[in-house]
Amino acid sequence: MDPVKAIGFDLFNTLIMAEPGALDEAMTRLVEGLAKNGLLPEIGLFKKAYRDAAIRFIRQASQDGRETHNRFWISAALQNMGYRVLPEDPRISSAVEVYFSAFLDFCQPVPGTHEMLETLRASYRLGLLSNFTHAPAAVKLIEHLGLSGFFEVVLISGQIGFRKPHPRVFRELLDAFGLDGTELLYVGDDPEADIAGARSAGIRPVWFTYARDRGSPLPPGATSDSSKIPPADIPMISNWVELLALLQRLEV
Repeated sequence: MDPVKAIGFDLFNTLIMAEPGALDEAMTRLVEGLAKNGLLPEIGLFKKAYRDAAIRFIRQASQDGRETHNRFWISAALQNMGYRVLPEDPRISSAVEVYFSAFLDFCQPVPGTHEMLETLRASYRLGLLSNFTHAPAAVKLIEHLGLSGFFEVVLISGQIGFRKPHPRVFRELLDAFGLDGTELLYVGDDPEADIAGARSAGIRPVWFTYARDRGSPLPPGATSDSSKIPPADIPMISNWVELLALLQRLEV
């Protein structure tokens, strides 16, 4: 088997984790942002309508692989409540930015992440591939947490227009590195989006269980069945020390 030349990482529940109150705070900021722009839906009804719309759009995205966006969910929720507001309305765009501001305050790197990346970049090319609907917020979050400087390649589903496990996003990663799949490891927590997606694209996946082991909630926009377990031949690690040990074994 070819030696590993590059390592790709998922973002949420792999490199970083959201604190328990992140989604509630984001929703509170979203409602406040709409209110400041003159849109005043009843909070309880709006939250339910937004949640139902998000589930519907994300399920569709999971079926056809095309990424969705929060502006569609907000517009659908408001229209369900009698407002005539299109997804492109600047009031919705403003509220989206306010919504994602919560993650800057409620996300932290998994312990040891900076040290692990610093060690690996001396020997490997590093990349990041994340399912994230609003790409500017993802880029801002990565920079805010001091991670952007480690990566030669940063790919966000909201930029690509497709989301994992669609093979197109993994091909984008391979093309960006100019490597064959056997030369690339991809580390992620999601058995379907990360592990099955990478494997079907010919990339060597590594299942990272740190968040799963702690019962952490699925990240925003996730739809995979968290009870799924990858095949037994997929390497499994629960911390970054185990990743370094795995790489040492692969080099032998």
